[in-house]
Amino acid sequence: MNNSLFIYNTLSRRKELFEPLSPPYTGMYVCGPTVYGDAHLGHARPAITFDLVFRYLKHKGYKVRYVRNITDVGHLENDADEGEDKIGKKARLEQLEPMEVVQYYANRYHHDMELLNVLPPSIEPHASGHIIEQIEMIERILENGYAYIINGSVYFDVVKYNQEYPYGILSGRRIDELLATTRELDGQEEKRNSVDFALWKKASPEHIMKWPSPWSLGFPGWHLECSAMGKKYLGDQFDIHGGGLDLMFPHHECEIAQSQAADRETPVRYWMHNNLITIEGQKMGKSLGNFITLEQLFSGDHPKLEKAYSPMNIRFFILQAHYRSPLDFSNAALQAAEKGMRKLLEAGHTLEKLQPDNTSDSDINALKNKLYEAMDDDFNSPIAISHLFEVVRIINSVNDKKETITAEDLTLLKQIYNDFVYDILGLQTEMESGNDSELIDGLIQMIIDMRLEARKNKDWAASDAIRDKLSALNVQIKDGKDGTTWNIDK
Repeated sequence: MNNSLFIYNTLSRRKELFEPLSPPYTGMYVCGPTVYGDAHLGHARPAITFDLVFRYLKHKGYKVRYVRNITDVGHLENDADEGEDKIGKKARLEQLEPMEVVQYYANRYHHDMELLNVLPPSIEPHASGHIIEQIEMIERILENGYAYIINGSVYFDVVKYNQEYPYGILSGRRIDELLATTRELDGQEEKRNSVDFALWKKASPEHIMKWPSPWSLGFPGWHLECSAMGKKYLGDQFDIHGGGLDLMFPHHECEIAQSQAADRETPVRYWMHNNLITIEGQKMGKSLGNFITLEQLFSGDHPKLEKAYSPMNIRFFILQAHYRSPLDFSNAALQAAEKGMRKLLEAGHTLEKLQPDNTSDSDINALKNKLYEAMDDDFNSPIAISHLFEVVRIINSVNDKKETITAEDLTLLKQIYNDFVYDILGLQTEMESGNDSELIDGLIQMIIDMRLEARKNKDWAASDAIRDKLSALNVQIKDGKDGTTWNIDK
């Protein structure tokens, strides 16, 4: 295995050589969705980002156990310690069982991920299915003296923890600054300090989702689930923990504190955070009401959309930016990504038709090395894509008889396409991703074959009529000595 992969570790704020814990597997945990509404474009970025990481690690030869959770309890309104559970509220308003809400939106999320060609994780645990593990972790934290019980609720004592371990090591926040700037919220007077967070909350009589515990009939805090499930499936310490930049504080900071307080060990070696998708400079999200669901993107049914965008268009749009860079939504950016993606996929079809020669005009092996160098540099997909467009140039140049390529290099070129375009980047033809582009391609080719038959029979009027009608549909055809080629002019 070529162990040359460098990952930017949010914890150290620098790129580090990836040296995973010893086998049997490389452990990766990513914070998944809270399933109380349809997935939006903001949800697609972490899903695609860590799908890329998952795919590349496997391509490099690592055996990966990828855990992506489903949050279905404890995530309260405004991400606070008070208020109504987001799923419970949805269930109450729609007069459903909470798990009906969870199942409905989890099914829709999985459908969207399948369209985006996001591979399913190795394990997808639900927070509600791991209440026992969360209670056990709280008991260990209490035993170690880093939590306190008030009125049936259990809170993590951040100030006491900070006396022994630094709180804020991931985000760089200081406890004294947090104490000075964190305002007291209504209903949180029972906490000793404003920065403390709930490990377990006593449920009010009207609260739908609640379980028995040693302290009260209640529910776990939102931050606790990832600590408990990460430990259960990946051990006390594992390799990679990922999620969106918006989760770094307080969610991931709290995870570190909980795990350290419970087990006296830093839980994660490499923290990875994808940057956000913005719309007109603002974070895209449900709380701001400025989100566009994936279903709306696929159908074009949203006032901010000029047209529908395919799942592969969305995937390529996200991969064109480095995962740590901000990415702003615009129709122009999506349409530019669509053109680039089509060019890349069309070259893949052209590649299958190329014929080898005795010499090669380009160094294909050097291009392959550049692709690996890009991906080994913190999964730099935009640089890798730029090298793939050089591959596209070579394919088209060989096809136009402007360059030559040997049989050996042609085989290597096909391997590059299979490995990087289809396997690592996870791009598919539109037919494979749930659309009908491949069917359209077949129909166009059938019409062109009819035109060729007309030309063979010297029926020039029919031949010209077919060409003109195809041109009106933006299908441009080109007759050459090696036959007729065509493309759709976007």
